[in-house]
Amino acid sequence: MSNIPKIVIVGAGYGGILTAQQLQKELKHNEANVTLINRHDYHYITTHLHMPAAGTDTIEHSRIPISQLIDEFKVDLVKGTVKEILPKEKKIVLEDGSLSYDYLVIGLGGEPETFGIPGMDKFALTIRSINSVRLIREHIEYQLALYKNDGKPGRLNFVVGGAGFSGIEFIAELADRLPQLAKAYDIDFNRIQIINVEAAPTALPGFDPELVEYAMDVLKRKGVNFRIGIPIKECLEDGVIVGEGEKIEACTVVWTGGIRGNGLIEKAGFEVMRGRVKIDDFLRAPGHDGIFIIGDSSLMLNPEGRPYPPTAQIAMQQGVVCAKNLAATLRKKELHKFVFSNKGTVASLGKGEAVAVVGKRKIKGWVAAQLKKIVDLRYLFIIGGIPLVLKKGRFF
Repeated sequence: MSNIPKIVIVGAGYGGILTAQQLQKELKHNEANVTLINRHDYHYITTHLHMPAAGTDTIEHSRIPISQLIDEFKVDLVKGTVKEILPKEKKIVLEDGSLSYDYLVIGLGGEPETFGIPGMDKFALTIRSINSVRLIREHIEYQLALYKNDGKPGRLNFVVGGAGFSGIEFIAELADRLPQLAKAYDIDFNRIQIINVEAAPTALPGFDPELVEYAMDVLKRKGVNFRIGIPIKECLEDGVIVGEGEKIEACTVVWTGGIRGNGLIEKAGFEVMRGRVKIDDFLRAPGHDGIFIIGDSSLMLNPEGRPYPPTAQIAMQQGVVCAKNLAATLRKKELHKFVFSNKGTVASLGKGEAVAVVGKRKIKGWVAAQLKKIVDLRYLFIIGGIPLVLKKGRFF
């Protein structure tokens, strides 16, 4: 029986893919057997999903076969859905079997955080996967087609809950797409409403106020109606209840109000806060030196004591450090502390528009939009080199 340690990576998101790729560089021959488990045989770029959801880009730009990203002589890919994580038994239970491990990396993506709002999990659509954005895109067009048959006004109202990055970027693409769809379906665009509802006192909470004001002005010119500082109290089949009982009729509600850690984490017995595990400086779960948690299900505090937001760049950086720490653990060497390096933040506002903060610089408009493209191209280069940039990159 082989004594080679078994490393299992669960999830092929930003953190999981970077962990697998870095392990390929770090580990020597037969130093460990590495297995990557993922529900699909592709990796998808989560930060692109708002575009195919609105219909302004194809799904193919957001999806990459995992076989193109890993060396299958060094990393085994298992396509399967994880049903249970059993830390005491050191086992991962899949729909059609199980895998044992010596070291585990949990890189499972998060789940929508509905904050207990009644009906939100039942009636709202969410941007969370390739299949979910395909559904949103088809649903939007279907509502316009139905309106031409039954004239129901709610079919022309599109409510987006949440004005964080995901919400704002989706709204921007939707505002670009709907005038084209209105023309295609012979509908007066002035009858269509895009309504953004945010409970916080500002859109893009935590972002620079000057850039928030610019972003809202851009989107208002595109026809977006903001309802800021007003919570959604209930989601219904035909709309939402907001504020003190006002009903907004809508046959389309897209919820982008937040994410929590994957439900499998809590079921596995880890102590969680909103589904996320407060990991140590080396990315390990408390009390489990052989289990690393990265990405959406991990919780790390910044120097001010506030949680880092679960972003792509932090998951990528965690993946690289996680792989280095796995190699160090195998060799009984000193582990590397994770220190987040903020490369900046960019929010797209649709075609030719964006806002960004890089260091102390505030950037907006066309220049910020080009920066957004550079950020996307950089990620493609990191995981797949120039060939992937040329195949999947958006240059125009």
